[in-house]
Amino acid sequence: MNHLQSMRVFVKVAELGSFARTASTMGISTAVVTRHVADLEERLGTRLLNRTTRSQSLTESGRVYLERVRPILDDLEGVEQMVVARNHEPVGTLRIVAPVVFGLHNFAPVLQSYAERYPNVIPDVTLVDRHVDLVEEGFDVGVLIARQMRSASIVTRRLTTGHMTVCATPDYLRKHGTPTRPEQLQDHPSLSLPSEYGGDERVFTSIDGKGEVRMRPTNAIVANNTEMLRQFALLGMGIAILPSYLIGRDLERGRLVRLLAGYRLPQVEVTIAYPSRHHLPAKVRTFIDHLVEHFSHMSTGLPGDPAALQEPVPRPAQVMQRTVAEMEANAPEFDDIDEVASLQRGKAAAAPAPRKAARSARMTDQATAAGLN
Repeated sequence: MNHLQSMRVFVKVAELGSFARTASTMGISTAVVTRHVADLEERLGTRLLNRTTRSQSLTESGRVYLERVRPILDDLEGVEQMVVARNHEPVGTLRIVAPVVFGLHNFAPVLQSYAERYPNVIPDVTLVDRHVDLVEEGFDVGVLIARQMRSASIVTRRLTTGHMTVCATPDYLRKHGTPTRPEQLQDHPSLSLPSEYGGDERVFTSIDGKGEVRMRPTNAIVANNTEMLRQFALLGMGIAILPSYLIGRDLERGRLVRLLAGYRLPQVEVTIAYPSRHHLPAKVRTFIDHLVEHFSHMSTGLPGDPAALQEPVPRPAQVMQRTVAEMEANAPEFDDIDEVASLQRGKAAAAPAPRKAARSARMTDQATAAGLN
């Protein structure tokens, strides 16, 4: 019989002083109560109760056993209640793993609002760009891309989608020209991920249904971190293909120009992963719900996603004439771009006063040239 249950039955018999009342209280038969006590005495090799036809009393061994067992059972009940409470109330350390760049650019606001809502949960965040085994490494939840997931036994749920974007600086395009077809990227230095990250071959799909174009970039620099490739791109070192969640603000502020708007690259699926859906702790369940709620409120999923792709695609000649001029005209003053300024420190820079005049003159020249054309 169940040893722990036999201990509980014995304590209840000692408290109530009756096998029949114990049976009624615990919802079992008197015969089962008798069997539990007998099993416990046989296990211990000693009598715990003196029984008569009308009453029973504790033996000396029974009194000693009761004194020691009762606090153990009370502690065990307290532990069980605590575990049940933790499964219903978010509390404790929540171990989270996510890709480095996605985590750096998207996680802080999510964790801030989650911590405000659930102050008894302590997020413990690990950022990695390698394969992850959630079970083996003891993570409660992961926000991962497909190539990072190693365990086949995990539960997954799509969180959001990142769009890969071809981009370069306005200055680079003014100096080296603006590619309008994927094949033309081979004529430009490429800032690329390693082959194991999918940097070898790129598949472009025309959004007007004219088919696919496959090309291999002409690598100028290879790095296994997209944030480093972004910095190289901001320095004007070449053309990069980067996720929208990384360069969204650069595109909005004119630091980078989106290229090849008439083509799509494969999307990057960002997935929530956790070890099991059975007996999911409250801290994990609430964090998953919070993540889904947070990203569902973002109109395009992630900063920089190409909502403009639904508009008519401009002809190549229009792209050549408009792209650089428009981004040049809308670009913020260089003094406002502290990050790019720090990256380009050491390069020769124009004095603040002539810079606006030079930019104005450049726009006048472009307008004149457009009139002549």
